[in-house]
Amino acid sequence: MKSYDRWTLRNGKKLKYLDISQNDLTDDGLSYLMSDLYFNDKLEILKMTNAFPSVYVFVPQYFAFDLNATKIKEIYVNKNSFVEAVGTDKYFMLPPTLKVCDFANNKLSKFYFGMPYLSILNLRNNTLGAYLSTERYTNSSNTELKEVDLSFNFIQDLSFAIFHGHEQAVKIDLSHNKLTDVTFDLSHLVNLERLDLSYNNISGISSQTSMDTLRKLSKTSKLKIDLSNNLLKCSCQNLKFLQWMDANLDLLIHITKYRCRFENNNVLQLTNVNEVVKQLEKECSSFTTLIICITVGIIMSLLILSAGLLYRFRWRLRYLYYMTRHKYKVFQNIQSSTTYKYDAFISYANEETDFVVSEVIPHLERDENLKLCVHQRDFVPGEDITQNISNGIHQSRFTICIVTQSFLDSYYCMFEFNMARMESIYSRGFQNILFLVFYEQLRPKDLPLVILELVQKQSYIEYPNNEQGNVVFWKKIAESLGSSE
Repeated sequence: MKSYDRWTLRNGKKLKYLDISQNDLTDDGLSYLMSDLYFNDKLEILKMTNAFPSVYVFVPQYFAFDLNATKIKEIYVNKNSFVEAVGTDKYFMLPPTLKVCDFANNKLSKFYFGMPYLSILNLRNNTLGAYLSTERYTNSSNTELKEVDLSFNFIQDLSFAIFHGHEQAVKIDLSHNKLTDVTFDLSHLVNLERLDLSYNNISGISSQTSMDTLRKLSKTSKLKIDLSNNLLKCSCQNLKFLQWMDANLDLLIHITKYRCRFENNNVLQLTNVNEVVKQLEKECSSFTTLIICITVGIIMSLLILSAGLLYRFRWRLRYLYYMTRHKYKVFQNIQSSTTYKYDAFISYANEETDFVVSEVIPHLERDENLKLCVHQRDFVPGEDITQNISNGIHQSRFTICIVTQSFLDSYYCMFEFNMARMESIYSRGFQNILFLVFYEQLRPKDLPLVILELVQKQSYIEYPNNEQGNVVFWKKIAESLGSSE
C-alpha cells in the first residue's frame, strides 16, 4: 500500500489484531490510521513492521492519545526509519494497557516516554548510544519492565541512573555495543537473571562497587552474566577484576569464549582463570615492590635535594622570613624611608661586653655623636631575640662585628653576621654595610670563608690596643660610618 485513506477502519470497532507490515505508507497514512484506531476500543496487537520507510518521527500523541483509547497490549514498529520518538509534556505516557513496545531496527537517536506498566521494551539496533550516555529512556521511578533490549546501539557509556526503578527486570541485553566498563548503577536490578554484555570492548570492571553489587544481586536472583567476545585485559591494573572473576565463576556464562590480552599483546583463551590470576599475582607482587622502591627513592632524592637547597640558601630564607615579619608587624614603611634609627649595630660575643661598654660606646656615642644599637641595652623586652636582631640590623646604617674566637663560636654572633650580609644584598642593593673589627689576632684558616671574603675586600680593621693607635682606630671607624655627614 502506498496510501491509507481516512475512515477506512473507523467502523472496525471489534478489531483486536491489526498487521499492516511490509507497506510503503507516508506520514499522512500513519496519521489517518492512528486517528481511526482511536474509535476502536478492542485493539490489542498492532504490527507495523517495515510499513513506513520514509517516516522519521513517531508523534507522541499516537501513544498518549489515539492508542490510549484502545486496549493495546503489544505494538511492533520495527524495521522502519524512525529517528525520534519522544513524549512531550502533554503527550508523554505510554498506554497503561501496553505491555510490549518494539522499536527495533529503526534509526532512533532519541526515545523517551513514561512507561510504569510496560513489560518488554525492545530498542535493538538503533543509534541511541550518544543519547543514553547522559539520558534515560524513561522518567518512571518505578516500572514493571522485565526485559530491556539495548543491543546494537553504539553505546560507549550509559547514564548512571538508567536502570533505576527497574526492580522487576529479569533480562537486560547490552550486547554488540562499544562499552568499555560497567559504570552505571546496577543496585536496583534485584530480580535480574541475565545481563548480556557480550561483544563489547570491555577490558574489565574497574569499579569495586559494581563488582560487589553483582555478587550481592546473585544472592537474591539467578543472575548470570555474559562477558563473552570481549577482549579482557590480563594486567596488574586489572588484577582485582580477574580475582573477582575467579571467585565468581558461577555468575559467568559462555566462559569458553572469554579472551584475555597480556601486556606483551599475547591473547589467551581464558579457560583457566585461576591459573592466570596466580601468575599475575606473582608478577604484580614484584612489580609493586619495584614501584614502591622507585617511589621511595624518588621521595628520598627530593628530600635530600630540598634539604640541600634549604641549607644552601638558609641565610637568605631566614633573612626573608624575618624581614617579612618586620615589614608587616612593626615598620611597614621603613624600606621607603632613607632615615635609620641607628648609625651602627654592634655585634659581639658576651666575652667582649666590657670592651663594648668601656671602649666602643664611649668613643663612638659620646665622642663621635653616633647612635649605636647594642643588644644588652636596645633590644625590645619580650620580643624574640632573632626578631630583635633582624630589626636592629634593618634599622642601622652599618653593622660592626667585634671579631674574636668567641664571636666565631657564638651561634647568635654568626646569625647577626649573616643577617647583615643578607641585608646588604637584598635591601641595600649590594651596598657593603658590614664592618669587621678584629679585637684579637686570628689565623686565616680559623675564619669562615664568608668572613675571609670580606677581609679580602678590606672591610675590616684590627684593634691596635695601644694609646696612640687607639686614637687613629676610633677616628677611622667614625669616618667609615660617615660621622662627618
